[in-house]
Amino acid sequence: MLLPLVLAACGLHLRNALALPSDLGPLRVVTSDPYSQLGESLSEALLRAGATPAPAETSKTTTTLADGSTAPVENVATLQVRSERWGTTPLSVDQRGRAQEYTLRYAVVFHLTRADGTDLVPLQVVELSRDYISTPTNSSGTEGEREILSREMRRDMVASILRRIDAASHAPVPVDGVEPSTPASGEPVPPPPAS
Repeated sequence: MLLPLVLAACGLHLRNALALPSDLGPLRVVTSDPYSQLGESLSEALLRAGATPAPAETSKTTTTLADGSTAPVENVATLQVRSERWGTTPLSVDQRGRAQEYTLRYAVVFHLTRADGTDLVPLQVVELSRDYISTPTNSSGTEGEREILSREMRRDMVASILRRIDAASHAPVPVDGVEPSTPASGEPVPPPPAS
């Protein structure tokens, strides 16, 4: 009975579910590899968060660019995973020069655009790394350990991308180029009246 009160008093609270902007509309995930496991995991996680999947055939409109030409604009928001890279770096070697400990790195470049082409989450990189031990004399479990680690890192990457989308969704919207400030009470201060 006292545990929830103690946890609430110290400021610990459960993380809220991902809240996508209400005006986001249909959303699709685009990856450079059509069979990307990360793309599938992101699609599933966004659907669980309440995103509306984009239909296979989307209607297109055109927008006028700065140079006067027109370009097609699809009426769907797009989470685009530009690149997904894995790398392994040896950390330590034994007396015979064989690597014993490695760092597994995973980097993803992505951005999220609204249906009108504006950025909700600008282009950014998320990088994760984990260390693991590989005994040169007994490598039977090394590949299994690396596969388990890869799955865990992919799951962590999905969570990290979703947290960035959530943070961008809750970011204050600038009014006339002025960022609204937030007082200590947590309520946003209304923008100054226009003169």
